[in-house]
Amino acid sequence: MKSFFVLTLFPEMIEGTLSHSITGRAIKEGIINVEAVNIRDFTMDKHRHVDDYPYGGGAGMVMQPQPIYDAYKSIADKAGKARVLYMSPQGRRFDQKMAEELSKEDSLILLCGHYEGVDERVIEEIVTDEVSIGDFVLTGGELAAITIIDTVSRLVPGVLNKEESYENESFSDGLLEYPQYTRPPEFMGRKVPDILLSGHHANIDKWRREQSIIRTYQKRPDLLEGAELTDKEKKFLNTLKRNDEEK
Repeated sequence: MKSFFVLTLFPEMIEGTLSHSITGRAIKEGIINVEAVNIRDFTMDKHRHVDDYPYGGGAGMVMQPQPIYDAYKSIADKAGKARVLYMSPQGRRFDQKMAEELSKEDSLILLCGHYEGVDERVIEEIVTDEVSIGDFVLTGGELAAITIIDTVSRLVPGVLNKEESYENESFSDGLLEYPQYTRPPEFMGRKVPDILLSGHHANIDKWRREQSIIRTYQKRPDLLEGAELTDKEKKFLNTLKRNDEEK
């Protein structure tokens, strides 16, 4: 079983969100385990405060190191040699490659900050990785932690069933996913491509692969640098580029 331990001020956000859909089913089936640890339970302040004014002045409040560290220690033995991820806009950008890397770990600890952040000393003491889900600022780290847990969980064997297979999803091979269609065969004057109704699976696979390359070239050309393409597919991509140049 893969375990996620989330150090947070709002455990209900973690537990409530991840108890649904694919992650919820995986938790019920014992494939993954998610434990939200309330940092506030470890404060020594009688009013349950976990923050204070920053030394040196400035706006906002800073989370104190002691409650965070004690919350971490409470699950350290269960988590084993887990990597501790601090949700931070200053961290390494989270992507599918990092998700695949993290999916190989037996357990992960995710630290969610709030206010102006957390005391630097506890970061130095327990954090192994600072991780960002994008160049923007959230109210707290919970949404980032949920995003990471959801993404990593999908890569854990047994979490996805055959119909939800990861193999053909966007980013699984460095490309965006091909367009999808379902019934009816015509909607608002737009028809499903004939190839998908042909029943010729080899031609369908070829069309889908080409559509993935086209979509990636049009929407996220930066991904093509790391995409796994055959020589034939590279020629197809070069043709797309030449056609654009000739327009």
